[in-house]
Amino acid sequence: MQYTVIIPAAGQGKRMGAGKNKQFIQVANKPLIVHTLEVFQQHNDCIDIIIVANKDEVVEMKQLAESFQIKKVSNVIVGGSERQYSVERGIAAVAEDGIVLVHDGARPFIKHEHIEAVVQKADEVGAAVVAAPVKDTIKRVQRSNIVEETLERSSLWAVQTPQAFRLSIIKEAHQHAINTNYLGTDDASLVEYKGGQVVVVQGDYLNIKVTTPEDLLFAEAILKQGEIK
Repeated sequence: MQYTVIIPAAGQGKRMGAGKNKQFIQVANKPLIVHTLEVFQQHNDCIDIIIVANKDEVVEMKQLAESFQIKKVSNVIVGGSERQYSVERGIAAVAEDGIVLVHDGARPFIKHEHIEAVVQKADEVGAAVVAAPVKDTIKRVQRSNIVEETLERSSLWAVQTPQAFRLSIIKEAHQHAINTNYLGTDDASLVEYKGGQVVVVQGDYLNIKVTTPEDLLFAEAILKQGEIK
Protein backbone atom coordinates (compact mmCIF):
# COMPACT_ATOMS: atom_id res chain seq x y z
CA MET A 1 0.00 0.00 0.00
CA GLN A 2 1.43 3.35 -1.06
CA TYR A 3 2.25 6.12 1.39
CA THR A 4 4.03 9.45 1.85
CA VAL A 5 6.59 9.84 4.62
CA ILE A 6 7.45 13.02 6.50
CA ILE A 7 10.93 13.09 8.04
CA PRO A 8 11.30 15.70 10.83
CA ALA A 9 14.99 16.61 10.93
CA ALA A 10 15.02 20.19 12.22
CA GLY A 11 16.14 19.48 15.78
CA GLN A 12 19.56 20.47 17.07
CA GLY A 13 20.32 17.18 18.83
CA LYS A 14 21.81 18.83 21.93
CA ARG A 15 22.06 15.51 23.79
CA MET A 16 24.49 14.28 21.15
CA GLY A 17 26.91 17.10 22.03
CA ALA A 18 28.33 17.10 18.51
CA GLY A 19 28.13 20.85 17.97
CA LYS A 20 25.95 20.33 14.91
CA ASN A 21 22.70 18.69 13.87
CA LYS A 22 23.13 14.96 14.54
CA GLN A 23 21.53 14.21 11.17
CA PHE A 24 24.83 15.14 9.52
CA ILE A 25 27.03 12.96 11.75
CA GLN A 26 28.91 10.35 9.72
CA VAL A 27 27.87 6.77 10.50
CA ALA A 28 29.61 4.12 8.39
CA ASN A 29 30.74 6.78 5.91
CA LYS A 30 27.31 8.33 5.38
CA PRO A 31 25.39 11.09 7.19
CA LEU A 32 22.97 9.58 9.66
CA ILE A 33 19.88 10.88 7.87
CA VAL A 34 20.99 9.33 4.58
CA HIS A 35 20.72 5.86 6.12
CA THR A 36 17.13 6.71 7.08
CA LEU A 37 16.25 8.16 3.69
CA GLU A 38 17.63 5.11 1.91
CA VAL A 39 15.19 2.86 3.76
CA PHE A 40 12.28 4.70 2.14
CA GLN A 41 14.00 5.25 -1.21
CA GLN A 42 14.38 1.47 -1.48
CA HIS A 43 10.81 0.69 -0.39
CA ASN A 44 8.52 0.35 -3.38
CA ASP A 45 5.41 1.46 -1.48
CA CYS A 46 6.89 4.85 -0.61
CA ILE A 47 5.85 7.38 -3.25
CA ASP A 48 7.04 10.62 -1.66
CA ILE A 49 9.51 11.81 0.99
CA ILE A 50 9.14 15.23 2.61
CA ILE A 51 12.00 16.42 4.82
CA VAL A 52 11.39 19.12 7.42
CA ALA A 53 14.67 20.88 8.16
CA ASN A 54 16.14 23.78 10.07
CA LYS A 55 15.94 26.96 8.01
CA ASP A 56 19.74 27.16 7.85
CA GLU A 57 20.07 23.56 6.65
CA VAL A 58 17.50 23.33 3.86
CA VAL A 59 20.09 23.70 1.12
CA GLU A 60 22.40 21.14 2.73
CA MET A 61 19.53 18.65 3.04
CA LYS A 62 18.66 19.10 -0.62
CA GLN A 63 22.28 18.59 -1.59
CA LEU A 64 22.47 15.39 0.47
CA ALA A 65 19.37 13.99 -1.20
CA GLU A 66 20.82 14.75 -4.62
CA SER A 67 24.31 13.45 -3.80
CA PHE A 68 23.01 10.10 -2.52
CA GLN A 69 20.33 9.83 -5.22
CA ILE A 70 17.35 9.93 -2.87
CA LYS A 71 15.04 10.69 -5.77
CA LYS A 72 11.78 10.35 -3.84
CA VAL A 73 12.46 13.55 -1.88
CA SER A 74 9.95 15.97 -3.38
CA ASN A 75 10.33 18.78 -0.88
CA VAL A 76 12.58 20.07 1.91
CA ILE A 77 10.67 22.60 3.97
CA VAL A 78 11.50 24.80 6.95
CA GLY A 79 10.51 23.42 10.34
CA GLY A 80 8.90 25.14 13.31
CA SER A 81 9.98 25.92 16.85
CA GLU A 82 8.73 22.52 18.10
CA ARG A 83 8.70 19.11 16.45
CA GLN A 84 4.91 19.15 16.42
CA TYR A 85 4.88 22.37 14.42
CA SER A 86 7.46 20.95 12.01
CA VAL A 87 5.31 17.89 11.37
CA GLU A 88 2.27 20.12 10.87
CA ARG A 89 4.14 21.96 8.11
CA GLY A 90 5.11 18.65 6.56
CA ILE A 91 1.52 17.44 6.58
CA ALA A 92 0.41 20.65 4.86
CA ALA A 93 2.83 19.82 2.03
CA VAL A 94 1.38 16.35 1.35
CA ALA A 95 -0.03 16.44 -2.16
CA GLU A 96 -2.37 13.44 -2.20
CA ASP A 97 -4.89 11.98 0.21
CA GLY A 98 -4.06 8.58 1.65
CA ILE A 99 -1.68 7.23 4.28
CA VAL A 100 1.04 9.48 5.67
CA LEU A 101 3.90 8.35 7.88
CA VAL A 102 5.93 10.42 10.31
CA HIS A 103 9.40 8.98 10.92
CA ASP A 104 12.37 10.30 12.88
CA GLY A 105 15.33 11.27 10.74
CA ALA A 106 17.63 9.77 13.38
CA ARG A 107 15.93 6.35 13.34
CA PRO A 108 17.66 4.57 10.44
CA PHE A 109 16.98 0.91 11.23
CA ILE A 110 13.25 0.54 10.62
CA LYS A 111 12.51 -2.58 8.60
CA HIS A 112 10.30 -2.68 5.54
CA GLU A 113 8.11 -5.38 7.07
CA HIS A 114 7.26 -3.12 10.00
CA ILE A 115 6.57 -0.17 7.71
CA GLU A 116 4.15 -2.32 5.74
CA ALA A 117 2.45 -3.55 8.90
CA VAL A 118 1.89 -0.08 10.35
CA VAL A 119 0.66 1.28 7.00
CA GLN A 120 -1.82 -1.56 6.69
CA LYS A 121 -3.11 -1.04 10.22
CA ALA A 122 -3.47 2.72 9.72
CA ASP A 123 -5.48 2.08 6.59
CA GLU A 124 -7.79 -0.19 8.61
CA VAL A 125 -8.26 1.89 11.77
CA GLY A 126 -6.95 5.37 10.97
CA ALA A 127 -3.86 5.61 13.20
CA ALA A 128 -1.11 3.18 14.19
CA VAL A 129 2.37 3.27 15.68
CA VAL A 130 5.35 0.95 15.70
CA ALA A 131 6.38 0.07 19.25
CA ALA A 132 8.23 -2.53 21.30
CA PRO A 133 7.31 -4.03 24.68
CA VAL A 134 9.24 -2.49 27.57
CA LYS A 135 11.92 -4.88 28.87
CA ASP A 136 12.98 -3.03 32.02
CA THR A 137 11.06 -2.56 35.24
CA ILE A 138 9.63 0.96 35.19
CA LYS A 139 9.12 2.96 38.38
CA ARG A 140 7.38 6.28 38.83
CA VAL A 141 9.72 8.51 40.85
CA GLN A 142 9.00 11.70 42.74
CA ARG A 143 11.16 14.80 42.33
CA SER A 144 13.06 13.90 45.50
CA ASN A 145 14.04 10.59 43.83
CA ILE A 146 11.69 8.56 45.98
CA VAL A 147 9.91 5.67 44.23
CA GLU A 148 6.21 6.37 44.12
CA GLU A 149 5.01 3.34 42.17
CA THR A 150 6.22 0.33 40.19
CA LEU A 151 4.24 0.17 36.95
CA GLU A 152 2.84 -3.03 35.50
CA ARG A 153 5.32 -3.82 32.73
CA SER A 154 3.05 -6.05 30.65
CA SER A 155 0.97 -3.05 29.57
CA LEU A 156 3.90 -0.74 28.76
CA TRP A 157 5.27 -0.21 25.26
CA ALA A 158 8.14 1.97 24.06
CA VAL A 159 6.71 3.88 21.11
CA GLN A 160 8.92 4.31 18.05
CA THR A 161 8.38 5.61 14.56
CA PRO A 162 7.05 5.43 11.95
CA GLN A 163 3.65 6.53 13.10
CA ALA A 164 1.06 6.13 10.36
CA PHE A 165 -2.23 7.93 9.79
CA ARG A 166 -4.94 8.54 7.29
CA LEU A 167 -4.15 12.06 6.12
CA SER A 168 -7.54 13.43 7.14
CA ILE A 169 -7.19 12.08 10.68
CA ILE A 170 -3.76 13.53 11.39
CA LYS A 171 -4.72 16.87 9.82
CA GLU A 172 -7.77 17.11 12.08
CA ALA A 173 -5.70 16.12 15.12
CA HIS A 174 -3.12 18.82 14.46
CA GLN A 175 -5.82 21.43 13.88
CA HIS A 176 -7.53 20.45 17.13
CA ALA A 177 -4.20 20.80 18.95
CA ILE A 178 -3.78 24.28 17.48
CA ASN A 179 -7.30 25.28 18.46
CA THR A 180 -6.81 24.11 22.05
CA ASN A 181 -3.16 25.16 22.44
CA TYR A 182 -2.10 21.56 23.10
CA LEU A 183 1.48 20.37 22.70
CA GLY A 184 1.74 16.59 22.53
CA THR A 185 4.66 14.24 23.06
CA ASP A 186 4.26 12.70 19.61
CA ASP A 187 1.82 12.79 16.71
CA ALA A 188 -0.18 9.82 17.95
CA SER A 189 -0.80 11.67 21.21
CA LEU A 190 -2.63 14.36 19.22
CA VAL A 191 -4.99 11.75 17.83
CA GLU A 192 -5.49 10.36 21.34
CA TYR A 193 -6.10 13.87 22.70
CA LYS A 194 -8.83 14.40 20.13
CA GLY A 195 -10.46 11.13 21.22
CA GLY A 196 -9.23 8.94 18.37
CA GLN A 197 -7.99 5.37 18.54
CA VAL A 198 -4.35 4.47 17.99
CA VAL A 199 -3.25 0.86 17.50
CA VAL A 200 0.19 -0.53 18.30
CA VAL A 201 2.10 -2.62 15.76
CA GLN A 202 4.98 -4.55 17.26
CA GLY A 203 8.39 -3.66 15.87
CA ASP A 204 11.77 -4.64 17.29
CA TYR A 205 14.55 -3.34 19.52
CA LEU A 206 16.94 -2.54 16.68
CA ASN A 207 14.73 0.38 15.61
CA ILE A 208 16.68 2.78 17.82
CA LYS A 209 16.67 6.55 17.72
CA VAL A 210 20.24 7.83 17.64
CA THR A 211 20.20 10.48 20.37
CA THR A 212 23.40 10.20 22.45
CA PRO A 213 27.06 9.33 21.72
CA GLU A 214 26.42 5.85 23.11
CA ASP A 215 23.73 5.33 20.48
CA LEU A 216 26.33 5.91 17.76
CA LEU A 217 28.26 2.89 18.99
CA PHE A 218 25.09 0.79 18.85
CA ALA A 219 24.31 2.12 15.37
CA GLU A 220 27.75 1.16 14.07
CA ALA A 221 27.29 -2.33 15.51
CA ILE A 222 23.92 -2.75 13.80
CA LEU A 223 25.35 -1.63 10.47
CA LYS A 224 28.18 -4.16 10.76
CA GLN A 225 25.55 -6.90 10.73
CA GLY A 226 24.80 -5.98 7.14
CA GLU A 227 21.47 -5.50 5.40
CA ILE A 228 18.63 -5.24 7.93
CA LYS A 229 15.79 -4.09 5.70
